[in-house]
Formats: sequence, C-alpha cells, structure tokens
Amino acid sequence: MEDVQARTPAIGVGLSRVGVTGVEKVVRIRDELFFARLECFVDLSGAQKGAHMSRFEEVVNEAIGEVVLTESPFRAETLARDIAELVRERQGAARAEVTIAARYPEHKPAPVSGVATQEIYTLHGRAVALEGGTRHLVGVSATGMTACPCAQELIAARARERLADEEGFSAEQIERILAQVPVATHNQRGLGTLYIGCLENCEAEIDAKTLLRIVEGSMSSEIYELMKRSDEVEVVEKAHRRPRFVEDCVREMLAGVVRTFPSLDGASFVSARQENLETIHQHNVLAERHSLLAELRGELESGAPTARQTTLEQWLDGGSGA
Repeated sequence: MEDVQARTPAIGVGLSRVGVTGVEKVVRIRDELFFARLECFVDLSGAQKGAHMSRFEEVVNEAIGEVVLTESPFRAETLARDIAELVRERQGAARAEVTIAARYPEHKPAPVSGVATQEIYTLHGRAVALEGGTRHLVGVSATGMTACPCAQELIAARARERLADEEGFSAEQIERILAQVPVATHNQRGLGTLYIGCLENCEAEIDAKTLLRIVEGSMSSEIYELMKRSDEVEVVEKAHRRPRFVEDCVREMLAGVVRTFPSLDGASFVSARQENLETIHQHNVLAERHSLLAELRGELESGAPTARQTTLEQWLDGGSGA
C-alpha cells in the first residue's frame, strides 16, 4: 500500500511537534507497579504529510519490555531516553521528545509510632534525542505541608502583648514560653517538584529517592497518609517550628541540589517548583527557579544575582546537533 504519510503536503510548512499524548501504561518492575502517562513527539519537515502514529505505540511497548527485563529500580529518564532515540530513528526525524510521568508507591514508617504507611509519589522523565546525542531529565513530585511565617509572627506578637499586659510575665519569661510552645499559624498543603537535567555524555547516578528527600525536606514537614496521634503531634509541631514561605521551599530545594551533587557538571540543568494550596485565601501561591547548575552555584557562592537564568527550552536547544 502507498505510504500516505510520506506524501508531500498541500502546504509545505514544517511542524515543531507531531505525536501522541495521553498514552497510558502499567509497568511492573520486580514487585512494584508504576502507572505511567507518556507523550511522544517528533519534528516534521515541510516535505512530509504526516508522522507514522502507530510507530509511537510500537516503540513504547518495545522500550517498556526492555526496561522491565533490565531495570530495578524503575528510572523514568532511562525509559524516556530509550523511547526518544527509537522514535527518532523509526520516524526518520531530526528531533524526538518524550515525557513520562509515573505514579508509584514508597513504603515508609510514620515518624513516631513507626506504623507502616504507603505514600504515592510521581516520578518524571523527559528526553530530547538529536543527531548528536540525547539530553534527559529526571524529576520527582512530592506533597508536604508548610506553615506561614508571616501569620506566625503576627500571632507571636499578639501573644507577647497578652502575656505581658494581662498576665504580667517579664520579657525574658515570655521568650522562654514562646521557645517551648509552638506558635499557631495557618498551613498549606504544598506540591514540590524538582528536576535535574543531564548532558549527552552524563553518567551521574541521580537517584529518585535522593531527590525525594530534598523535596520533602524543603517544606515545613513531610505528611503521611496513616498516622497515630503521636505522629500527628510530631508532624504539626515540626511544621510550626519550621515555618516556610513558598519561596523558601524552592530555595531549600536548590541549596539541597548544590550540597548533594557537588561533582555534577555545571552545564547540567536544575528546575525547582513549589505550589501551595492556601487555606485562608481562595488563590494558591507558586514559586519556581530554573538555571544551569553553574549559574546556581555562582549565585549561592557570591550572593550576587546571576546575569541570566537559563530556561529548560534554552538548555534543550543547546544540545548536540541543535
């Protein structure tokens, strides 16, 4: 049969991205199941009418089969890289891009009781394959809670006035009381997302569990699906002793990456994003930062703002063959 997709289009304009979205797969690695959603794209020249859409599905199934046989733990970035390279080859494209978001369970104990709890996280993988090589990103998303520093200071000030005027405590006594009793404030449930992008020749091991520790540690406290009363007390008290704005969470993530990966190439890419669901407002709040690791290190070391903040698109377009 004639290859209809290979015909010359009526309008000879190239397209930036052509592909499939909403591809859903369940991947089993050892005894764990990962529910993954994928997007696959290639560029399309102005001389070709269409991409071969069925080949996307064939490549996804082929790559998943290979990963299941060889990997533990599951690495979404590896799967994204393999699919991107295969898609680019099969479609005869100059550029292929694959994005994966996989929901998966982690088992961890509650902070005091030790009761086993299953937490669900999202593992991200993204890859762009070009003629000269493939750049990929690994990322995680985790939910935690934050306590607002501003409202806490306002309540602390009101408490100082009451303790002094109505109860007759001295300034020293008041500070001792406030040091021992966590001060109330309003809370948010926050979603933190952290990505690290690796160059074509990158061989660094970036473990998802390490990224999860950075993301959860950036917020006022981790949260748990199952807790005893002793755990609830611990989580609430910890959060109120570590009040953080949405901006603080992003900065904590960035600092965590710099501390944790001192030998990672400075041309690697870093993206941190935090969105908090407000409880006393109708709106949500968001903060994010993206840059090369070298730009971030320089800013942290010097205290001076970097001349530029490289975006993900700029980093990807800087790949070999771009």
